[in-house]
Amino acid sequence: MILKNVCFYNELFKKEVADMEIENGKIKGIGVIEGDGRDMSGMVALPGFVDIHIHGAAGGDCSDASRESLDKVSAFLAKHGVTSFCATSMTLGHDTLMNIAKTVREYRGGESGAKIAGINLEGPFIAMSKKGAQNPAYVRAGSVEEFDEIYSASGNIVKLITIAPEAFESDDFIKHASKKCAVSIGHSAANAAEAQHAFDMGASHATHLYNAMTPMTHREAGIVGTALDNDKVFCELICDGGHICPAVLRNTFKILGENRACVISDSMRAAGLGAGEFELGGQKVYVREGGKYAVLEDGTIAASISNIFDEFKNLLSFGVDFKSALKSCTINPAKAIGMEDEIGSIAPGKAADIVFTDENFNIKEVYINGIRA
Repeated sequence: MILKNVCFYNELFKKEVADMEIENGKIKGIGVIEGDGRDMSGMVALPGFVDIHIHGAAGGDCSDASRESLDKVSAFLAKHGVTSFCATSMTLGHDTLMNIAKTVREYRGGESGAKIAGINLEGPFIAMSKKGAQNPAYVRAGSVEEFDEIYSASGNIVKLITIAPEAFESDDFIKHASKKCAVSIGHSAANAAEAQHAFDMGASHATHLYNAMTPMTHREAGIVGTALDNDKVFCELICDGGHICPAVLRNTFKILGENRACVISDSMRAAGLGAGEFELGGQKVYVREGGKYAVLEDGTIAASISNIFDEFKNLLSFGVDFKSALKSCTINPAKAIGMEDEIGSIAPGKAADIVFTDENFNIKEVYINGIRA
């Protein structure tokens, strides 16, 4: 397939216009390409968006451990410009996590829309005091043996795991797990020294920065300040306008620069369904009319109901610069899970995952592996 006159953002995230040849699901070449093709004038091509932290959408949840639910999530994401995602679990029992891992492994490759890049284990090795909307019945100390069992059941596609490093003797766990996937600090009460030690041991990520972690103050950096201060740590940000206020997001992007922010949805099955009562990790959650996120019965913020393409447009409206906003939804999350050579930007040799929009970034067409979704 040849696409002519494509206005796109290249691997350096600079705008250019060229022809594009797609073959066997990948971008074969970019430049002046001989032959007939479809004229793409009037549209803007963005790299397919990558959501590395999403629990569910459109009535499906990755923790349901069912193909039907994964299909709902995959199809929903494709409509919203997300071409790859990490199926994200909650803090659950061992057998349930094993079942989720096996289901995702078997489903991968048969997606109805967005591709599964891997699995994100949000817990269960977290701090009770920072459990947030995670089910306290399943919070437990970290175990290399349990992690390895789940990792093996997944077919070695676990890309991220969230832990609270202070909640158990975590040094050996971090050293071991970080050789297989990214280890993230989250749902944690660690102080600055404990957080820094975890990064020194091999942790490289912060789960939904600001939420369910120790804050930065002028006397104690906490996890937030320590993560911001480490130039090799990727920081997740929920940019639905409710989890983090716009002023804080603007300041955070100024600190992180254009290479370390990872926009995530952290969405759950209520995404796209409006107000109502839903289930998340075995607990009832509620979406209020006009709400930006789900809440537990006691009002605790639970998951988001957004998607990262809408969050990208939020960032632009909040005053975050275009390049930083775009990279935080595409190449940065791809790098965070070690898949930047396959997805996250428009370049020869990479998957032909492309989102075509109008000049106002309204989605017109989405291509996943060169096939229109």
